Amino acid sequence: MNERDFEELAAGHALHALGPEDESALHEATQRDPERAARAADDAATAARLADAVADVAPPPRIRAELLARIAAEPNQPAAGGAGEPDRAAVVGETAESLEAADGPRQRAGGRAAWGARAWFTLAASLVLLAGAGAGAVVAAQWFNRPAAVVALDRIEDAPDARSAAAPVAGGGEAILHWSVELGQAVLVSERLPQIATDRQFELWYVRADEAIPAGVFDADDSRSAAALLEEGMQPGDVIAVTVEAQGGSPTGTPTTDPIVAIPTG
Repeated sequence: MNERDFEELAAGHALHALGPEDESALHEATQRDPERAARAADDAATAARLADAVADVAPPPRIRAELLARIAAEPNQPAAGGAGEPDRAAVVGETAESLEAADGPRQRAGGRAAWGARAWFTLAASLVLLAGAGAGAVVAAQWFNRPAAVVALDRIEDAPDARSAAAPVAGGGEAILHWSVELGQAVLVSERLPQIATDRQFELWYVRADEAIPAGVFDADDSRSAAALLEEGMQPGDVIAVTVEAQGGSPTGTPTTDPIVAIPTG
């Protein structure tokens, strides 16, 4: 085992994110080399000590939108590295289960789930340690290569005129619009969207007076959720609407179906 492989496994062990085969490989390496055993133990102890130094925190509200955006952007895609690279969903899922097992049940704060300090810090610290390649690179890429909708949502939430509004979606779903007129940006986070044919897409519109202006298309994930960034051009008082159109958007440049949701911003 070369040094790079060992460092990745040691960092994964500190995160409690290794599978049985990797744990076995790390155990074998540390049994043969006392220096490596000490380094692996030091990594885990350091992450634990630093995690204990901070208070429990509640996950930021944007985390939900970020997860939806990631899922919608890469639905059921195989790992880019081929058969030798671990499946992304498996890595993330295993990491979450390991963290929860280490910290116990998630605490409740203000009605929202709050992760223990150790879970939050170990996750952040281990992403840095693992950023080189392999499983760590998969997780780090997912965390730091943030979808455009999430980046925009961060900017909107920090804007002095940030606003949001919710509205029901036809069929029983819900959509929440986040926008800033000062930035000219808006992000729509939706769940329980209606099921549509594979040759159809959801299309966003800026509706002002009697005019509907295309603002981009998007797809929902397998759970019928999505986070979509509207194209630039928002103006004060616009109504944001969503219709179901042909793949790529309405061929006429105007809505061809009734809106499944419409949210005023005035």
